[in-house]
Amino acid sequence: MMFKKIVLFTNTSGYAQFAEEQIELDQGTEKARLSSLMQSGGYQLRESPVGFKSEFHVTPVAQWVFILSGQMKIGLQDGTSKTFSPGEHFYSADLLPSGAIFDPKIHGHWSCQVGDQPLVTLFVRD
Repeated sequence: MMFKKIVLFTNTSGYAQFAEEQIELDQGTEKARLSSLMQSGGYQLRESPVGFKSEFHVTPVAQWVFILSGQMKIGLQDGTSKTFSPGEHFYSADLLPSGAIFDPKIHGHWSCQVGDQPLVTLFVRD
């Protein structure tokens, strides 16, 4: 069995984009499949009020983002966006390319709260 990992990353041109990867669930039992144990560098919880919207930014460190309640929309430079709901996740790794100076017309993504409920997220760092 496989776990679908949605990845937000920086492509070779410096732009953020989404991709899908698979994580093998090769441990556990037939009734409860598990991945191998992954290390983490801590976690943070965040609550964003109704109306929250960020400017374009890059992820400071690679991290998993889990939506606990509310909805989160992520927008990219090319105009595409994805909305994530409670129980959904993505792996945020759109880091600033080595040696680059941040340019909000090229790099990163924006995020915003969607709907009438505050957005509650869990960030788990690599």
